[in-house]
Amino acid sequence: MSTRSLICAALLFASTAPAAAFAADAAAIKDILQKNNCLACHAVASPVVGPSYRDVAKKYKGDAGAPDKLFAKVRNGGTGVWGQVAMPPNPGISDDDLKTVITWILAGAPDH
Repeated sequence: MSTRSLICAALLFASTAPAAAFAADAAAIKDILQKNNCLACHAVASPVVGPSYRDVAKKYKGDAGAPDKLFAKVRNGGTGVWGQVAMPPNPGISDDDLKTVITWILAGAPDH
């Protein structure tokens, strides 16, 4: 194989590896959202019962305390942030899964 072919193959692999890794992350996040019934009230881009994940990202953009605020809100539930519809408590989601979802939301809830 020529040097040029090797370089082309390496560049092709390097350009697709991050996308494949992110796709796996997106699939894992979707699984977390489904198994914890988050999608019953939330969607990525449009409000359902609660706000969309992208609206949450916009609201908390630049807020250094956002991860802790969102962690407490999801874990304990509450009202008043997005209207009067209550966010139910979610004690069953693991801390790691909750942190993963919050990080994804605050990154703008990318779908790819």
